[in-house]
Amino acid sequence: MGKSVSQHEIIEIVKNGQRHGKTFAATNGCFDILHVGHVRYLQKTKSLADYSIVMLNSDKSVKMIKGEGRPINNEQDRAEILNALSCVDYVVLFEEKSPANLLEAIKPDIYTKGADYTLETLPERDVVLKNNIKVEFIDFVKGKSTTNVINKCLDK
Repeated sequence: MGKSVSQHEIIEIVKNGQRHGKTFAATNGCFDILHVGHVRYLQKTKSLADYSIVMLNSDKSVKMIKGEGRPINNEQDRAEILNALSCVDYVVLFEEKSPANLLEAIKPDIYTKGADYTLETLPERDVVLKNNIKVEFIDFVKGKSTTNVINKCLDK
């Protein structure tokens, strides 16, 4: 079961853990309406390290990326749902469009991203290269997305 922590707390948790030989895999996202694609993605992230960190877009951040109608679920609810998953160890909110600043501060061992990105198109490319963070691209589950879920609900 995961735990919501502040940015300051996660930085200290990672530093102390790495000092004791523990590894951390981090990912980011909105995780607005959780579906099987999210769960498999988070399970894969957790399988890569001793601990997993979800850098969760805040409500403000989601609105910047997805528009005024989003998120469907507020940041506290999204964090609680993620924390209920056994494959999530820590959830930390960030306010910007990109998690680059938080990623730079945390310096996990591994950063996971969807396979729709490559190292060349990765927005956080400079941060991962500068800090020698290994990047793992995880395949999506075909046909599973929050947008598809929302559209299906609207079709009735």
